[in-house]
Amino acid sequence: MPAGGRVLDVACGSGRHARFFAARGHPVEAVDRDAAVLAALAGIPDVTARCADLEGGPWPYGRQQFAGIVVANYLHRPLFPRLLAGLEPGGALIYETFAAGTERYGRPSNPDFLLKPGELLEVVRGRLRVVAYEDLFVSDPRPAMVQRICAVSTSVSV
Repeated sequence: MPAGGRVLDVACGSGRHARFFAARGHPVEAVDRDAAVLAALAGIPDVTARCADLEGGPWPYGRQQFAGIVVANYLHRPLFPRLLAGLEPGGALIYETFAAGTERYGRPSNPDFLLKPGELLEVVRGRLRVVAYEDLFVSDPRPAMVQRICAVSTSVSV
């Protein structure tokens, strides 16, 4: 992430990533639909928590852009265009979630919540420059198939 750039933590849960980036000098917008978990972020310097339903409500950030967007263990495909449009030129997308094959190990097992093979690569193809990508089995914190991508916006400010 560009130094000091604003970061958006999508479906942040208890805010592990929001805390990480705020501790490194990034102002962070942390969004989740669960107000109870967001309460744990109250009073943390440089973290602004917002309660919003990302699946049933309007996108809470309009046309705002961020130096970085982080998504972990969350998949709502209709958000992909918003996430890509929400990156500043040079901004980074870090995305990791469950992939097909996870159903062999437990939850999630619904295909709506599992990435298809190579899906994250397809989402960013022609839009972002891929810095790193993995599609693999992990055993920690529990057995699962995951896809991870770090990709950077190559668009230029006008």
